[in-house]
Amino acid sequence: MKTILLTAIYFFLTVCAFATSQMADKIIYKGQEYSLNTNPLEKFFEKSPDLRPKSESMSTALWRGYIGTFEIQDNQLFVKDIVVMDEDTIKGSHKSNWKSVFNQVFPDQKPVKVDWLTGLLVIPNGKIVNYVHMGYASTYENYILLEIDKGNLIQEKSMNSKEYEKFKDKQFEAFRKTDEYKKLKEDLKKNGGGTDEFLDSFLKIYVTDYSTKILAK
Repeated sequence: MKTILLTAIYFFLTVCAFATSQMADKIIYKGQEYSLNTNPLEKFFEKSPDLRPKSESMSTALWRGYIGTFEIQDNQLFVKDIVVMDEDTIKGSHKSNWKSVFNQVFPDQKPVKVDWLTGLLVIPNGKIVNYVHMGYASTYENYILLEIDKGNLIQEKSMNSKEYEKFKDKQFEAFRKTDEYKKLKEDLKKNGGGTDEFLDSFLKIYVTDYSTKILAK
């Protein structure tokens, strides 16, 4: 998780003005498919970088190189598929198709429980309230927040956009009282993450990316 935060901080400081809205992973929850503002496979690929799929066609709208599809079944989170762009030449023009690389990452395993993940999944829902051409920064009408512990669904929280912003404020204030927050700040500062003021403002915005539990009540 620290690696993800350091990378995000670097881009925030250097290239955020040129960042591109990203194609999201997908999740099937209660029979409905949603986009996912979280990338559960990134923690897995941090530990197993050799297994990260390589796309034949790179896009600035898909820096991680793949799209994962997940599903909550029996209160457990599973990854069901992983696809990459497969660019073929069709009648003299380039058309981006998608091909599954699931078996390359997880040979002879399907679906796979996401037991490496403990954290929050953010599911935007409804119309876009405010479009921002950067990462997952756009705001939506509603949000579903899922707390995951080693691949198990612990609890769900549903909010509209205003409630979600208030939740993030309360979540950050609760997180600041934990030892996890202190250790995270120390690690980031050691790695050149910036001043206390900058780190707090950054972490407050992205609180759901590093919180492992729903702290705000």
